Amino acid sequence: MDEEYDVIVLGTGLKECILSGLLSVDGLKVLHMDRNDYYGGESTSLNLTKIWKRFKGSETTPDHLGVSKEYNVDMVPKFMMANGALVRVLIRTSVTKYLNFKAVDGSFVYNNGKIHKVPATDVEALKSNLMGLFEKRRARKFFIYVQDYEEDDGKSHEGLDLHKVTTREVISKYGLEDDTVDFIGHALALHRDDNYLDEPAIDTVKRMKLYAESLARFQGGSPYIYPLYGLGELPQAFARLSAVYGGTYMLNKPECKVEFDESGKAVGVTSEGETAKCKKVVCDPSYLPDKVKKVGRVARAICIMKHPIPDTKDSHSVQIILPKKQLKRKSDMYVFCCSYAHNVAPKGKFIAFVSTEAETDKPEIELKPGIDLLGPVEETFFDIYDRYEPANNPEEDSCFVTNSYDATTHFETTVKDVLALYSKITGKELDLSVDLNAASAGEPDAA
Repeated sequence: MDEEYDVIVLGTGLKECILSGLLSVDGLKVLHMDRNDYYGGESTSLNLTKIWKRFKGSETTPDHLGVSKEYNVDMVPKFMMANGALVRVLIRTSVTKYLNFKAVDGSFVYNNGKIHKVPATDVEALKSNLMGLFEKRRARKFFIYVQDYEEDDGKSHEGLDLHKVTTREVISKYGLEDDTVDFIGHALALHRDDNYLDEPAIDTVKRMKLYAESLARFQGGSPYIYPLYGLGELPQAFARLSAVYGGTYMLNKPECKVEFDESGKAVGVTSEGETAKCKKVVCDPSYLPDKVKKVGRVARAICIMKHPIPDTKDSHSVQIILPKKQLKRKSDMYVFCCSYAHNVAPKGKFIAFVSTEAETDKPEIELKPGIDLLGPVEETFFDIYDRYEPANNPEEDSCFVTNSYDATTHFETTVKDVLALYSKITGKELDLSVDLNAASAGEPDAA
């Protein structure tokens, strides 16, 4: 181990593995270490016995839940936007060849006490029962404007400079009601708060276009895809990629202490009495607790069921977003559901996650609006974990720390964090112009 590396990566969570793979492909000499004897860190996948041990303190699981090894339950489950940045990264690095994807059946939004399919096009707007007749027509006009908008075609701008006018101003031009704005902003554009309303509209329009283009890609009921056997395959796929390009992986390395020189710059990592030298350290917050700050907490419930979520057209895989305004909360709530159709549970079993930014210490009460949508549940596990962000300056200490995973059930925020860190580490933007046809996904099951 007494060698010198360009970068040492600590932790094999998804973010760390993507960065390790990207940096290896760039020709950097990478050493990747983890104190655990398994891949995935906080974003690992667990079988039923491991879930039971983690949340119930015992390894004896009830017979009616089926065989433990047939469960592959992601601890941080997130769907991927079919045309989104993560899929582009997977194609750019050829990691797609290690994975099989399947389209996700449904994308829904909670509005006035009911679940509705998220309308993403002018045609869907007219069919949607989210809006009354006149509102449907107004929404249809807005969707047509977004669909036809091309940044380099002035005719499609209808006199609006979206880099200057705010989203609120664009929406007011079409006279949309608050409930319509709510589902467009949170379930289509995937904003987590309402600051976007007073920011340039270009970001929201691009997000809406990404959603609609991703939806059209596989002709499924949602814009999302998800790997068979869950996300646990992803860190290992990037580990393989890194190894192909000369990266070195070491699991089960205790302590992993980052060493600094007199000026406070990271110069290496020590484990079991051996020190590997490096120019930069990349890690998750648990490896450098004195260089991060707590910014919030995530409350989540993991539920095992034997049926699809009611009112989702018997979808085997689905995302439901509950906008904060609908719940009179400070943050949105998210429901993620997957099943044996994606090989994450035994036949007939469904896994649902309900997650949100915690506002109390009582997840079972706080998550009730999401859990109430699930119908009868066989088993529920509750959990709260702290969310950290880096508080250091990497230019001074050469330490690049990832953010903790947020409550969202899609990958858009995670990838943003990875791409920003990649730019800080390498001083360049990652080129994501790729042929999207290089990633295919099986059609969702007919229920």
